[in-house]
Amino acid sequence: QVQLVESGGGLVQPGGSLILSCTLSSNLFRIYTVGWYRQAPGKQRELVAVITGGGNTNYADSVKGRFIISRDNAKNTAYLQMDSLKPEDTAVYSCNAKRLEYDFWGQGTQVTVSS
Repeated sequence: QVQLVESGGGLVQPGGSLILSCTLSSNLFRIYTVGWYRQAPGKQRELVAVITGGGNTNYADSVKGRFIISRDNAKNTAYLQMDSLKPEDTAVYSCNAKRLEYDFWGQGTQVTVSS
């Protein structure tokens, strides 16, 4: 059974950093496109960053220059490095892995940016 698990969330002060990770239990991880999404209370889920199997990346304008998405295919893991965090980054962050009709979501991890 394929599973995707996220970790790394927590409480951080404004200006601080966190790194999130997600691991997919599939030996085809390398060909999945991986996206990090976030959803704050009362708001729609938004795409934060995406990385293809070939390493191409895209970011939401709100996080450009602050967040970096990466992947280590040998570890079946994708990462979201978050720097210069702002209170408006507070949300539940979820990882998605997708190829063709296969679409997997993690359980979500809470990121709270507050003094």
